[in-house]
Amino acid sequence: MSQERDKAADRRAKIEAMRTEDRQRSARKRNVTVSVSVVGAFAVVVAMVLVISGFVSGGKGAGNDGLAAGETRWVRADSHRLQSAPDGKVTLVEFLDFECEACGAYFPTVEELRKVYKGKVTFVARYFPISSHFNAERAARAVEAAAQQGKFEAMYQQMYETQKQWAEKQVAADDFFRAMAKKLGLDMAAWEKAYNDAATLARVKKDAADGQALGVQGTPTFFLNGKKIEPRSADDFKAAIDAALAS
Repeated sequence: MSQERDKAADRRAKIEAMRTEDRQRSARKRNVTVSVSVVGAFAVVVAMVLVISGFVSGGKGAGNDGLAAGETRWVRADSHRLQSAPDGKVTLVEFLDFECEACGAYFPTVEELRKVYKGKVTFVARYFPISSHFNAERAARAVEAAAQQGKFEAMYQQMYETQKQWAEKQVAADDFFRAMAKKLGLDMAAWEKAYNDAATLARVKKDAADGQALGVQGTPTFFLNGKKIEPRSADDFKAAIDAALAS
């Protein structure tokens, strides 16, 4: 038991270190961007204020910044559900970045939770590529292009399983992602078209905009029934989910 606790503690420390490093890297890049482009930064701030204003004014129903009836900032009609619970009582939403090391560290835990709570909890994955990650947006486009052929989950899993092979590099991973799509047996002409389609990028950015409106600043960020949670272990996740199921 002592060894298991030590391993769990080491894993939590590693994940926290990854998240801290990622936040620091993002902060450094933001500082550089602000110093060379004040006008651009001001435009982004204005845009975020408008987005957040739309959320505060309602966040639900048609007419609220593109939200259709029944949609929320956490889950839209076209949000990718890894699995669904028939009763819809509990929903866990993750805003993720496929190049984020912390997201990769959490991936096995999320997969474990999906097995434990199959049929009881709805799991939703939403894109939130961090600008300081060179291939994050490309990875999201690659997954979304696969999703258009019904292969979201398979591509999502491959991204994390191969993360160490393509992430943290300042070289475009297009060929690597193309090979992944081919391995899944996708229609490559259709995948290629979708990968380079502006509509695919817009779909990714829509997720990210919702995340920004909800206050997401880094990845992974989890929301359980609309409430932000910060679990550091599988046990933390289970405690929060069990409480939600029991309520």
